[in-house]
Amino acid sequence: MKWLKRLAKLFALALVLVAVFVLHTIYFKPVHTRLFFERVFAEFVFDNPEMLTSLGMLRPFGLRYYDDDWNDESEAHADKTRAKFNHDLETLRGYDRSAMHGQEALSYDILEFFLDLQQRGEPWRYHNFPVNQLWGVQSNVPTFLATQHPINDTTDVENYIARLEKLPYKFEQVLEGVKLRADKGILPPRFAVEKVLVEMREFVAQPATENILYTSVTERLAELDAAQQCCAELLPRVAERIESRVYPAYRSYIEYFDALLAQGLSNDGVWRLPDGDEFYAYQIENHTTTRMSADQIHQIGLAEVTRIEQEMDAILTGEGLVEGTIGERVQVLARRPDQLYPDTEAGREQILADYQAIYADTDSQLDQFFSRRPRAALEVRRIPEFKEKTAPGAYYNGPTMDGSRPGIFYANLRDVNEIPRFGMRTLAFHEGIPGHHFQIALARELEGLPTFRTMIPFTAYSEGWALYSEYLAHEGGFHPNQLSELGRLQAEMFRAVRLVVDTGMHAKRWSREQAIAFMQEKTGMGDKEVVSEIERYLVNPGQALAYKIGMLKIQQLRARAQAELGQRFDIREFHKVVLLNGAMPLPILERQVDAFIAAGGVVEET
Repeated sequence: MKWLKRLAKLFALALVLVAVFVLHTIYFKPVHTRLFFERVFAEFVFDNPEMLTSLGMLRPFGLRYYDDDWNDESEAHADKTRAKFNHDLETLRGYDRSAMHGQEALSYDILEFFLDLQQRGEPWRYHNFPVNQLWGVQSNVPTFLATQHPINDTTDVENYIARLEKLPYKFEQVLEGVKLRADKGILPPRFAVEKVLVEMREFVAQPATENILYTSVTERLAELDAAQQCCAELLPRVAERIESRVYPAYRSYIEYFDALLAQGLSNDGVWRLPDGDEFYAYQIENHTTTRMSADQIHQIGLAEVTRIEQEMDAILTGEGLVEGTIGERVQVLARRPDQLYPDTEAGREQILADYQAIYADTDSQLDQFFSRRPRAALEVRRIPEFKEKTAPGAYYNGPTMDGSRPGIFYANLRDVNEIPRFGMRTLAFHEGIPGHHFQIALARELEGLPTFRTMIPFTAYSEGWALYSEYLAHEGGFHPNQLSELGRLQAEMFRAVRLVVDTGMHAKRWSREQAIAFMQEKTGMGDKEVVSEIERYLVNPGQALAYKIGMLKIQQLRARAQAELGQRFDIREFHKVVLLNGAMPLPILERQVDAFIAAGGVVEET
């Protein structure tokens, strides 16, 4: 029996040592950077119930305790998050960077860049508009519940009802922040308030049983197999919570924003805000991960507009369109009957089917560019109708980690006249394959790297890759005719124009109307889409710069690698070095490409 007692003591000692190790990792500087990296990610994600739901990372383990709650949006929680970032940066810099190599060094550099950027953004913490025509609780909450919250069984529906019950608290917390910004002179543009009010009034005008918060549940329950059918008895509670909890929260927002509208709001750029010029300079760095000035970016934009204009003119002239501006001639083409779908539900269904067919058509041709692809599937869906009016033309949502939801390319079908056939292939390449889906889904599937590396966001990298993918499709011959090539050029012109109008409105004091006119003249995009885009840049300054700046950097790095490697250059290996390290700031991406060149053009996969 003595050996049993000794074994029990050894086991108890082992438990104590494990407990000490775990507690030390949680509360003190971990003994190894990998433990620290995972702690940083874990503390962030486990503090965000909505992210846990969206990622689906715990469901395979039977855990969904978080599915009945919302993120804490209070100012106290924001203070806590800021303090955590600052502490994480201090802890990170306590490790010896000079002793690190390979992926450990890369993880250190990426996280340090990100945390340092967050820290330096502290003076501009309130320089944003938490409720606007593009995002905010008024649109994000219904979208999240309808598309991210799972509905597979009784527990899921009970959690859904719990979230409806708690929704007023989330709304109150966000409104606290909106009011605090107003006190500091950070007021949203007039158009944003007007459009948010229209959106919210339409939302609460519907009977509860016709609201997306109700119909999204009934539709998903109907899709379950007969053996899984459940929860019909819970639907009256869903409707009751919409009436008693959700609608009153929206009405409180309507009352507040009605009063805000009476304060004489303007539609000017962020130069109008306190320290607006300095804020915009930070936003440029935040989104492009460069120290470029507004003037530099503005001039690059003008040069790119001139170049692309010449290429578009050649195709338009070939189509017999020689009179008027580029924009006017593209509009003539866009209105041709052969370029339009019927303005019917059947026409919209056909648009979605044709987008999916584009992927099927080009899938086999991608092997010339890629030796590795994501395992996650890609689907094309319609942007929820309640938010179509103010949503962008398209966007992408990445797949869940548990594989329960694919990557999704959401297309805006508010107006079929905004979707001429000649532009569809390029949009599909940008949002899906080989654009956002390849980049985001591959990142989430990376193995052997700290988890934060699979999810960290850098706009210039991700949007730069998606825009680069549009050009890659051109190189691969994925466009069947010159009109489709025109669609590619129009999309690139659109991103070049962004460099001009974003810096124009926020640094050079262009008016909203001046920016709209410039985009219409140069792109030929539909009026509704142009207005939506310009207003997007006004509430999210600097973000639109990231696309073209990121693309130009990737093209520059590829040209350098081709020139230095010569016959050893393999485009598939280059795409590995760009994609298989996850998102990176552009300066760090450049260092990785330089290392790729020094290694003779070969990448060791993670």
